[in-house]
Amino acid sequence: MGTDPEDDWSTAEYLRVTKGLLAKGLNRDAYELLQVAMRRYPDEPFLLSFHGYLSALLEGKYRNGIDACSRAIGLLGKRALHSEEGLDERQYAVLYLNLGRSYLAGGRRKEAYDTLQKGLRYDRNNQGLQDALKKLGIRRYVPVPFLDRSNVINQLIGKIMRKSA
Repeated sequence: MGTDPEDDWSTAEYLRVTKGLLAKGLNRDAYELLQVAMRRYPDEPFLLSFHGYLSALLEGKYRNGIDACSRAIGLLGKRALHSEEGLDERQYAVLYLNLGRSYLAGGRRKEAYDTLQKGLRYDRNNQGLQDALKKLGIRRYVPVPFLDRSNVINQLIGKIMRKSA
């Protein structure tokens, strides 16, 4: 394998290099590499998922990124149907992580939370999903549930409870 992505890299090689770049925080380089990969492998679920996430994050193309990540999940499902050896369901966790991150990039916290939780159903031990949920933060319950969260009474009770804890 050469270092030039124009060489005949496999999807696995593109994915390995992309993950390495992301681990180093080189998101823009990973995105540029994925743009090359997508011309060659437009229906590869994992490449499509990472490309969608980075498109949302770096280019602000939230709808396109979310659509690409959702499409990747569907493509993996189709692959599983046509595969004789089956599919490791933990692979879905990575795709849901990227979809959740795309929702977050677009400011859609509720959808991000739901998506990350769905990913955990496929792999409870996925550190990326767990870290994303921690970063997202978990809201505490509303002290007086029939009042809106922003109601003064709920805010006051919440402050008192936090101080006493």
